[in-house]
Amino acid sequence: MREIFTGMPWWVKWIAVPVIAIVVFGGLIASVIGFVIGLLFKVLIFVILVGGLVFVVRKFMSSSSSRGDW
Repeated sequence: MREIFTGMPWWVKWIAVPVIAIVVFGGLIASVIGFVIGLLFKVLIFVILVGGLVFVVRKFMSSSSSRGDW
C-alpha cells in the first residue's frame, strides 16, 4: 500500500482519499453513528428510569416502616 502512495502528491493522500472514503462509506458511517447515539440515549433513559424506581421504592419503604413504628 505504501508503494502506491509513495509517488502521489500530499493532497491525494490527505484530502482526496478521505473525501472519496466519506462519499463511498458516508451512509454506513452515518447509520453506525446514529445507531450508537440512539443506543446511548436508550441506555441513559433506562438508567434514569431504574434510578427513579429505586428512589420511589426506597421512599415508600422508609415511609411505610416509619408508620409501622406508630
